[in-house]
Formats: sequence, structure tokens, C-alpha cells
Amino acid sequence: MIRILHSVSNMDRAGIETMLMNYYRHMDRDKFQFDLLSNKEKPGAYDKEILQMGGKIFHTPGLNPIKYFKYLKYMKEVFKKNGEYRIVEAHNGALGVYALHAAKVNNVPVRIFHAHGASITKDWKLPIKLVCKAMLPANMNYHFSCGIAAARCYFGDKVVRQKDYELIPNAIDVKEFVFNEDIRKNLRSQYNLDGKNVLGHVGRFMKQKNHTFLIDVFERVAQKDKDAVLVLLGDGELMDEIRKKVNDKKLDDRVVFVGNVANANEWYNAFDVFVLPSIWEGLPVVGVEAQANDLPCIFSDCITREIELLEKTKFISLDTDVTVWADEIIDKFKYTNRKNNMSLITDKNYNIEIESKKLQERYLQLYKEKK
Repeated sequence: MIRILHSVSNMDRAGIETMLMNYYRHMDRDKFQFDLLSNKEKPGAYDKEILQMGGKIFHTPGLNPIKYFKYLKYMKEVFKKNGEYRIVEAHNGALGVYALHAAKVNNVPVRIFHAHGASITKDWKLPIKLVCKAMLPANMNYHFSCGIAAARCYFGDKVVRQKDYELIPNAIDVKEFVFNEDIRKNLRSQYNLDGKNVLGHVGRFMKQKNHTFLIDVFERVAQKDKDAVLVLLGDGELMDEIRKKVNDKKLDDRVVFVGNVANANEWYNAFDVFVLPSIWEGLPVVGVEAQANDLPCIFSDCITREIELLEKTKFISLDTDVTVWADEIIDKFKYTNRKNNMSLITDKNYNIEIESKKLQERYLQLYKEKK
């Protein structure tokens, strides 16, 4: 059996983690296993499922530079006690260099950096992230990316021009996202959404996802359309702040906070339009999921055009007035007929049943090359 050690933040329900779980669930687990290197003490929403599937979860001392030598010591023990690791794959942005460097000094032959973001978050950790990014080339020997924009961000123009990276699509279990009228009726009835025009968003409450702007947009939508309702899936550190903003704008009866739920895939059926006004993204899994459900989608122009799978998908600048956003959303409420997009999503290489087999073959090839 080949065990691959994946470095993540922690295994909560977010884009990168969902992508990993999509691949893990569809691997031949008699031949391949995913183990997770979590860099937070907080348990993840997927932890129980990972353990049930035979995976291991290691909790490092964290990625604080002050604890760097403690981290290296911990990783030395991990590799010593689990000598089967020949592949380490880092998904947690520039800070993934921690795992890759630890793998290198412990003689792990295959060290993959998997690029997911198209930019680096400008927070108080930015100087640390920039140093870590500069260290990546010396510690990785394989480049994986969810898309071109993410590859350019982490690997540079030269690597992209020479196509010296491997594209690993953010593939989904398409059959779980094909439009289902029965699920739609059930959810809309359960949440009193019958007869409403439902604007949906799926994403963690964090600066990147731009909920503050979204509430401003929806305020204008609500002024123009008395039947409009905004449904928000997810949780996160800014959730209370966004709740307060909704309350201050007297939109409490027009905005539904669903939280972090296991049936997020079903909620796309209940939406009429999907919106993602992110400040930055790599290639958002939720964008693939929404289009698999044949939803009209509106993305910010900060999101790579690689995500455009349907003709009715629209990109709008974040510099554009909220009225333009609102008018576009209201216009897209008219799309009432939804079709089965399984063939389209498969043709675009986002069907996990096919893409997982390709990744298995690549892992096997790397394992044999470096054995």
C-alpha cells in the first residue's frame, strides 16, 4: 500500500479540504491511503470520516516560526515511526514549505507542492509567507496546481510557459450535484423559501470571501425584489460581524444563515442564482459544484476565468457599483429551467470518478520512479 502524507491547515469543510476528500473517497484504498498532517489543534469536520476510511491524522505543534525547531523534531518522529512515506504533498499555501522541508531533511523522495490560491492573503503573516514562498523551490521537486492562475502565483511565469507543472482539477462527485427537483422542493419548504427568489453563497466567513460586499449587494437586491432571499452556507471567524451587519441593515428576515452543513451539495438545488464575490481564489470548488447544478453564477473578476463552464456564467468587477451587481442577479432569476450537466462537467475534466484514477496512476508512477 502507498500512503501519501498531505499537509493542510486542518480538515474542516473548506475548498481545499473538500477537494482532498473528493479524491480520497474515490481512491482504491486497498492500494492508496491518505494521511493528514493537521497544523491546528482544532479537530476538523472530516476527521471522523478520515479515520473510518483508514487514514491517520497527525497534529503538529503548529506553523509559528518560534516553534519551527519543535515542528522539525515532531516531524522527525513522524517519519521515524512511519517509514513508509515516500510522498509528501503540501496544500496549505506558502506555509506548506514547513512540511516539504521536513520531508527533504528526512529523505522523503517525492515532495509535491500543490498550488490552490491565485494570490497570497495580505494579513499579519504576509512577511512570513513571502519568506516561505521563496524557500519553496529548494524544498519541492514536483509542481501540482488546481489551475493556471494558481500555478503562476506560486511557480512563476517561466514554469507556466514551459508547462512544467501538473494540473490536478478540483474534481467533484458530479452525480451528487446534478439538479434534483425533489430535493429543491423539500429544502425550500423546510426553510420557508417557496415562492422566493433565492440567491445562494457557499463559503467560509473570512475576508477573502467578501461577505461584507455581498451584504451590500443583497441590500440593493432586496430593495428591488420583494421576493429575494439570501442563503449563506458556511461558518468562520467573521460570521458574527456579518450577522451584525445584516441586523444593522434590517435584513434579518431576508437572510438565512444555514451554517456549516454536511448536505451542502443539496442546497444548490434550492438556489436560483449563485454568487461568489471573492477578493481572490485559486479555482473554487464551489464554482464547479454550482455549475454542475446548472445554476446561473456570478463571480467577481478576481476569480480566474478558468472556472467558466456555462455560457450563462458572468464575471463582474468588484469596482462596479452594487446596483450593477444587483441588476445582474435579478436578471438571472429568470433562468428557471435547469438541466443535467454531467456530460459537460465530465468533458471539462471535473468528474472525480475519472480524475481520481488519473491521480492514482500518477502517484504510482512517482512512487516507482523514486523507489
